[in-house]
Amino acid sequence: MSKAISIRLDEQVLKELEVLSKATERSRTFLINEAIMTYIAEYGDYRIALDRLLDKDDELISGSELRRRLGI
Repeated sequence: MSKAISIRLDEQVLKELEVLSKATERSRTFLINEAIMTYIAEYGDYRIALDRLLDKDDELISGSELRRRLGI
């Protein structure tokens, strides 16, 4: 089930969204939803990487050691 929300966009962002919407024959809602889903997925990956980087107990290994462990 989808729910409605309200957002404010800069004029330039809205213009670019309109152009993309027409060019792709997709609705603004579709494009905004896709953009948010992509952001959430990428931000999740970023947070995991950052948390691991900042974890002092997490072992750091070199690229060559990683390949060795993976048998590459």
